[in-house]
Amino acid sequence: MRYFPLTDPEREEMKKVIGINDIKELFSDIPKGKSYFPLDNIPSMLHEDELIEKFMKYGEENEFHKYKSFLGGGAYNHFIPEAVKSLSMKGDFLTPYTPYQPEVSQGSLQAMFEYQTMMSMLTGMDISNSSLYDGGTAAAEGVLLMVRKSRKKKILAASNIHPEYLEIINSYIQNLDIVIELVDFDETSGKVDLADLRSKTGDDIGGLVFQSPNFFGVLEETDQITEIAHNSGSIVTQIVTEAFSLPFISSPGSNGVDIVVGEAQSFGLPLSYGGPFLGFISTRKEYVRQIPGRLVGETIDTNGKRGYVLTLSTREQHIKREKATSNICSNQAWCALRASIYLTILGEKGLNDISRSNHLNTAYFVKQLSGMDHVEVKFKEDFFNEVVVDLKNIDIDQFMNKLKAKGILPGIPLNWFFKEFKNHILVNFTEMHKKADIDNFVNAIGELK
Repeated sequence: MRYFPLTDPEREEMKKVIGINDIKELFSDIPKGKSYFPLDNIPSMLHEDELIEKFMKYGEENEFHKYKSFLGGGAYNHFIPEAVKSLSMKGDFLTPYTPYQPEVSQGSLQAMFEYQTMMSMLTGMDISNSSLYDGGTAAAEGVLLMVRKSRKKKILAASNIHPEYLEIINSYIQNLDIVIELVDFDETSGKVDLADLRSKTGDDIGGLVFQSPNFFGVLEETDQITEIAHNSGSIVTQIVTEAFSLPFISSPGSNGVDIVVGEAQSFGLPLSYGGPFLGFISTRKEYVRQIPGRLVGETIDTNGKRGYVLTLSTREQHIKREKATSNICSNQAWCALRASIYLTILGEKGLNDISRSNHLNTAYFVKQLSGMDHVEVKFKEDFFNEVVVDLKNIDIDQFMNKLKAKGILPGIPLNWFFKEFKNHILVNFTEMHKKADIDNFVNAIGELK
């Protein structure tokens, strides 16, 4: 027997209440030509070989392989060994959900534990949880953690953190009586304005959130930032959008940071048109009771054998709602698993080599551009693998179109986010860019003079 939750008269009554005449109005945001009303013209079924052929033809319409991309801004193209895909696609890893029964979930729990261990080592922190949704929501969780721990509702945020992360933070707090005050950045260095930070710290500030490398690709003076914030009793959260910066620079923990949040997509997850990504959070041990998500621990069973347990899970589903620190429901453990496999395959040397390659490719580009007078790298010091290029008198739309015609996606126009950067682009380099790719890019820029 088929079940219809609503009758036609009930649907008509609902339409009157919300003020529409047709169900189609609920989907008015979908561009014309992309919606399918009515559904009378759905194609008939195809045989398997015909269906495969049809999808192959659809695939031929994708032209991504024609372009060399220098896009970054929080999503980075890194090489992923085939072993990561092969191992992570095993049914053992694809089918489990939250390990409510540890005695039959030892494999899943150990994978989470290993991920936590490696992220703690990379960030220089005491503990890491077993993953979050993505970098933006991880940043918001970091802000909420600071508010819970400090019991203060005012938080400082550096204005040079990823603009989309800042939007997500504001979305999270808009109904929570939490105030975000922005700290200026220095237009010469691209770094947090330390004088402005000092002027805005005080007893009423619960914490500070900043990003390093920041949205412009510049490494911040993390030790100075944490010292200023700690002197006023504030907690410090660092955002990391490019996880490959962690093996290259001194760890956030060694610089006095209290909470590290960010995006670990670079560790074994493909870009895939925007997801799924992998948020992470690492903290000092004193914050363990406030950390969102799940925490896996190692123990010894009654027979003296090593075992793993879900030590902490402060989700709404597990404890009283008013005591919950988060409502992270989906099983992000598979994304964390891919990161674990990736990090294990590369090892310390592999991670360091790739991180160094990312920086050296960027440094090579900066050097090659230094001889040109119609373009200029805006922040020439303390960059990792992204830089801001000032196009000076070149129209940014013409610049983007001309390079795209040459098979190059040159970067992200900063005027999408910052009005003051009208003619600037953010350019990214990874180990996927060879010297010939960078030379071709530089030559294409040179021809626009």
